[in-house]
Parts: sequence; structure tokens; C-alpha cells
Amino acid sequence: MEFDGSGLPIARQCVLLDVVRSSVYYTPNTSESAENLALMRIIDELYMQRPFYGSPRMTDWLQEKGYEVNEKRVARLMRLMGIQATMPGPHTSRPHPEHVKYPYLLHKMEIVKPNQVWCADITYVPMPSGFMYLVAIMDWYSRYVLSWELSNSLDVDFCVQALELALTNACPGIFNTDQGCQFSSDDWIKMLQKHNIKISMDGRGRALDNVFIERLWRSVKYEEIYLNDYDDGHALYRGLSTYFEFYNRERRHSALGKRTPEERYHEQ
Repeated sequence: MEFDGSGLPIARQCVLLDVVRSSVYYTPNTSESAENLALMRIIDELYMQRPFYGSPRMTDWLQEKGYEVNEKRVARLMRLMGIQATMPGPHTSRPHPEHVKYPYLLHKMEIVKPNQVWCADITYVPMPSGFMYLVAIMDWYSRYVLSWELSNSLDVDFCVQALELALTNACPGIFNTDQGCQFSSDDWIKMLQKHNIKISMDGRGRALDNVFIERLWRSVKYEEIYLNDYDDGHALYRGLSTYFEFYNRERRHSALGKRTPEERYHEQ
């Protein structure tokens, strides 16, 4: 009997077919040409430095550097990478039109303890012959990375898996994300509601509302990803595992009084 898994989430297909999940999710996405992958790497590095660049300014910068690109191509690659400018204006990445949007709850809120507010975000991970996506869940007060996961697609499953893992140890009062389709999906929202967590969403184009996790991405990329050309998803996973252990337990932050995220998270 043949099985056609079309229409089923990858995670469900893996269960039904008894396939190891990591063999599916940790295989880099190789759908783009080598030329586009090189461009995406450059766009990613520039975006880390200038997150306010949308596709028009990104195109101008690339053309000034001698790259033969037009805005349509750059906008498509930015959509594939899941990035957009942090300033209000036209966006290349849009929330799902049918998903409910929730108000931003952190305006003027003083965050004074662990697990008061968590946040999550997804970032693009460039690789020599492909790319992957990384999601992380962070405690806002301490910068402690509670969980993370890799995937070769922007399917919501890997985000929900990271959320389930984080919730095995603690539960926040508020969870803040952007309005991306993963974080406004039914599976994600139902998981938060099941644990009676208040839902907060940034305004469109206001990625700086999640400023701490944006800083995490810069640290991860400049201190780990850009220094190691991981061509294999499993090697990337091992490298990130080591890095996040270092980040939580050893990397001291001046904003935390020279303490590590782990020390701050577990303070009494």
C-alpha cells in the first residue's frame, strides 16, 4: 500500500512513516542557486548591521557594490529569508491575513523578574550550499535562551516544538512575538492559551520591540555561524548547542551587571 503524505505536516508524516525527524528537518534547503545563496549571505550580514534596510535600500547597496540585481529579486530573497525592515513602511514579509492579531502589551511595562515575559523570533541561517532557519525562545528579563530549534522550512512545526520544550520547565505571564504567520498560527496560539499565557504582538515593522532577541541573533551569527561554514545540518546543530551553552552559562552581559543569563534567570 502506497502512502501519499501530501497535505500532512512533516512532523505527522515522520510519525506515520517512522522516520527520524532530524533527518528531515536538519537537511539544508538547497532550492536556490549558488549565486542566490551567495547574495542571501551578503544580505543577511548587511541586515545584521542595518535592520532598517528594506528591499529598495538593500538593492541600492548591492548595486553600488557591483552586484547585478533588481529590487524584485532582492525582495523575493528577503521574503525567503523571512526578513523585513524594522521601520514602518512597505514590507516584503506580511502576516497571514486570516490570523488573529493581538495587541502589544509591553508598552511602558517594567519587567522585573524571570518568566514575566518571554519572546521568540526566527532567523535565517546561511550555509555554503543551502540554508536553514533557527527559532529561539528567550526570557526577556535575563536574556536566558530557554529553547531553540532548527528547520529547513518556515513551517510552524519547529516553532511549536521549541515552545513545548520551553514550557516543560517554566511558564511566562506574557509571550511577545512579531505578527509572523508562525506566531499567529492556530497551533502556536492554542499552545499559549492552553497554559493561560497572555499574548503580545509587536506592531508591524517594529522588530526593535523584540530588541533583546535581535541582539541574540547578532551574537549567534558573528560569534558562531559566520565563523563556521557548516555544510551539514547536524554539524550546525552541534555547533549551536555548544554556543547556546556558552551564551547562557559563560557570556557575561554588562546590562545584567556582568552576570550570565543563567545567573540572572535563576536569581532569587
